Amino acid sequence: MYPVWVVPYLTSGLVIGLIASFHILPSHLAVGAFWFNVYLERKAYREKRPELLSFIKRYTLLILIFCFVFGSLSGVGIWYAATVSSPRGISALIHNYVWGWATEWVFFLIEVATIYVYYYTFGKVDERTHLRIGYLYAVAAWISMIIITGILAFMLTPGRWLETGRFFDGFFNPTYWPQLAARTTLMFGIAGLYALAVVATLKHAEVRREITRLAGLWGSAGLLLGGLFSAWYLKKLPPEAADFLFGGTLPYLKTLLYVAVAGWGVTLLYFLIFGLAAPRANTLFGALAVLVVLFLGIFAGEGLREGLRRPYIIAGFMYGHQVVGTDLPAKGIKSEVEELNERGYLSRLGYLPPALRHPTEENRLETGRILVAHQCANCHALTRRGVRSLPRLLEGLGMTDPEDLAGFLEGLDGYPYMPPFVGTEEERLAAGAFLSTLVNP
Repeated sequence: MYPVWVVPYLTSGLVIGLIASFHILPSHLAVGAFWFNVYLERKAYREKRPELLSFIKRYTLLILIFCFVFGSLSGVGIWYAATVSSPRGISALIHNYVWGWATEWVFFLIEVATIYVYYYTFGKVDERTHLRIGYLYAVAAWISMIIITGILAFMLTPGRWLETGRFFDGFFNPTYWPQLAARTTLMFGIAGLYALAVVATLKHAEVRREITRLAGLWGSAGLLLGGLFSAWYLKKLPPEAADFLFGGTLPYLKTLLYVAVAGWGVTLLYFLIFGLAAPRANTLFGALAVLVVLFLGIFAGEGLREGLRRPYIIAGFMYGHQVVGTDLPAKGIKSEVEELNERGYLSRLGYLPPALRHPTEENRLETGRILVAHQCANCHALTRRGVRSLPRLLEGLGMTDPEDLAGFLEGLDGYPYMPPFVGTEEERLAAGAFLSTLVNP
């Protein structure tokens, strides 16, 4: 076990969610935009229309700066935040998919190299060579998405990996294809919206109107197909996740779904009205405003995807508090729950001084605080203000007595979306004693 990262008010889980949601904008733009770019460039060469190239160069500069400066920063931010908030979860993913990530990095490096070559060779190499550079970038970026989607989908639906432990049994899991299809098509929607923002800055009215219509067509088609594939993804959810969403077990997930659908719908309407029906009415302000709406929709969608995995980091294998909950004979891994319930959770925290590795009368509150931080703080704020505030949740349940709270922890696994409390009887009492200080400050 590693030290825990407690983020006041926000929780470490929300920090990851915010960074990851923002990262989708540059990362999906990086994948989708270049297909639009090479389409336009090919059209410009075929129809002898050099005026289209001014948009392509401006659009490429946006991709280069936004995707490979802000996108790279947020990508590093995801790795940092995920590593410090869930080191064992990241470790499990790396041990299983190290070669997948290594392969993805090869294609990411190709992306980085080709975007610079593409941008700085405008007008300096022949048309055919320049188009080939563009296609090379577009294919490399899409392959990156193909690989990352497999790892993301694995976390919710590891499929036969739970029996075999094999790389491809987890990679090509039950939600892989619908999620890949949804991301591939939705990225054209993101790319189309950015194109509407860029084209609004052009002075050439005829070119602006023509590219606005094309961006509207690409964007609306991408969103419509993305909507269909997203519905397919929801159909493939495992029964317990579907119950969380549609059965009313976790009502906030349905709210997130509505927000995501609303973001999708507003963006689609913008494409249909300001991209196709009235392209002259498209403005930079309007496109940027819808981009904010789209971000809120993405944030809700990502929150929904993460929430469906509760109570696990890797479904059916590792709980949200990073304890392995199931035997995995194919990899020689055993559940840690029984052992930790017998020997104690604190004994596995090697960074603690020896005096804090067992609860006593003197250190009860301090050891209880450490246990609650490790097993609750990733998702719950320990303050009255904050995300899923633990004091307010416990007050809502009418629990203030230490023994009642310890009893509540004992029955925590009765809630299908909560991981069980892991530790000895003494540790559970210590955690209950600390929780009582949150509701009786």
